[in-house]
Amino acid sequence: MTTKKEKPPYRLTFSRITGKDESGQDVLSRPYEIGVAWARKGGKKGCVISIEIIPTDLVNRNGVLFLVPTEPDERGFA
Repeated sequence: MTTKKEKPPYRLTFSRITGKDESGQDVLSRPYEIGVAWARKGGKKGCVISIEIIPTDLVNRNGVLFLVPTEPDERGFA
């Protein structure tokens, strides 16, 4: 029996706050992937997040998390 390999619908990324701009808004570093979010099974709403690394800057509230949709591949599958 062949099963389709699933991709997570979202990537979890983290950006460190590197400073403030002229208007007082946070300046963020380039985001890097720290995990993924999988859709829950059985028709349940929401996602299950799997974190591979926890940035120390996150513990110190010196950064932000983003859920970024995964890009579809050349066949259009996410």
